[in-house]
Amino acid sequence: MIRLLTVLAAVLVLGGSACSLPGQDSEPLQPHTERNGPTGPVPPGLDRFYGQELSWGPCETYATTAQDRPLYQDPGLECARLEVPMDYAAPDGETVQLGLLRKPATGGDERIGSLVLNPGGPGASGMSAAASMAGQDAELADRFDMVGFDPRGVGASEPQVHCLTGPERDADRLDSDADSSPSGVARSEQEEREYAGKCAERTGPELLANVGTRDVARDLDVLRSALGDDKLSYLGFSYGTRIGSEYAQQFAGNVRALLLDGAIDPGQSTVDQLVAQGAGFQRAFDDFAAWCAEQDDCALGRDPSAAVTRFQELTRPLVEQPASAMQDRRLSYEDATTAAIQALYAPSLWEQLNTGLHELRAGSGNLLLTLADVYYGREPDGRYSNTTDAFDAVHCVDDQRVHDPDEVRAADRRYREAAPFLDDGNPPSAARDMCSFWPVPVTGDPSQPDVSGLPPTLVVSTTGDPATPYRAGQELADALGGGLLTYEGTQHTVFLQGNSCVDEAGRDYLIDLELPEPGQRCN
Repeated sequence: MIRLLTVLAAVLVLGGSACSLPGQDSEPLQPHTERNGPTGPVPPGLDRFYGQELSWGPCETYATTAQDRPLYQDPGLECARLEVPMDYAAPDGETVQLGLLRKPATGGDERIGSLVLNPGGPGASGMSAAASMAGQDAELADRFDMVGFDPRGVGASEPQVHCLTGPERDADRLDSDADSSPSGVARSEQEEREYAGKCAERTGPELLANVGTRDVARDLDVLRSALGDDKLSYLGFSYGTRIGSEYAQQFAGNVRALLLDGAIDPGQSTVDQLVAQGAGFQRAFDDFAAWCAEQDDCALGRDPSAAVTRFQELTRPLVEQPASAMQDRRLSYEDATTAAIQALYAPSLWEQLNTGLHELRAGSGNLLLTLADVYYGREPDGRYSNTTDAFDAVHCVDDQRVHDPDEVRAADRRYREAAPFLDDGNPPSAARDMCSFWPVPVTGDPSQPDVSGLPPTLVVSTTGDPATPYRAGQELADALGGGLLTYEGTQHTVFLQGNSCVDEAGRDYLIDLELPEPGQRCN
């Protein structure tokens, strides 16, 4: 049973270089209330949402993870909640409260407006990303309020998507579901059916039915108006590009600028996206193997062509016998491969992966388990962020569901062929994932955006992006009729991560709306 990978490492990479508080020398911002809307067109029946007040104040109480707590103590940040309808077809019914975090612009009269961002997932916190990124580019900080929001169901937004407790998630990670026999398939599908039931029971079917990207884009337009911006300036990474393209589809006339980095192709089928992602991680693994072979202590040996086999020799035994690890925990096959995937998002993590594989060869799963914990958002006390729960909930209402067992088996076979380093050695499985048992219908529309009246947009795509392949960026740029900036490298997303060529081009676009020259490439 193969699932799409949670495309959230953008926030981990972006956040990793900004652990120092970006505004720690700022004068404390005073709590205050603003009413800036309604601004721009207001859909019928939504006046009170588009014109609502925002009460800004300190951010400490909005932190939901240990990583966020020190970031949110920055006195130069302010937080608020935005109220949106649970169901836009029934705006007088229940509502959702979205968490907002803002770093106000420092440029006075030079301020352009708000730059709203989303870092990926689905399920990653835009508030956390904004807190991490707020001080990374002085010119953008001068000209824009940097605004991050936690999408409905995510992070500090209320109510949250909630499926598993911490101990239940730990147990789920230990179960590799590798048995593809009829009895193994039946057992896996029963677990998936139970998982979907827990999500419905603990989250509520109404939020599950309205947690998809269709509704996040509508929330984004409410946010635009409440912030007082006639037009939206938006920066989306990874899955955040899907929010951006959906916004363009619904609200093309309300766009000022869309910069989309690490694009998801919204017109690609679930299976094709899965296989393309597998191929992307295999290319990243091959690049890692080539780098590793040049080191004095490569855990996979000095022959890159043998790296897949050596990786399989290290990890496949974990299917039957997990390795010992810290705090009386164990490293499963799933966790070992998840750790490798986490490390393949960026070359800066390759040394940790090599060390972790050396440890595994010696019988210890400590470092690989730590990498997997980062991927899943596991706290030191055993609690988890709700990133994985939210990812599953959004994926199950956004994307096509594959119900036919033969199609599922064929998809598994294609995935193993695309990413042999992730092949557990068992025959392809016909086990359906949790989405086949999801209690609410699909709300997404898997098609390329068909827009008119959209101003120029900019897509940044990386040739060796493991999670969102380069071709998806080309396809999205064509569909939006905008510019494409190519970065030649092996990592997931690149804007505002220290590449001066990419950063300058993106900055020029966001501030002056100037696209890079056609065909421009950075390395």
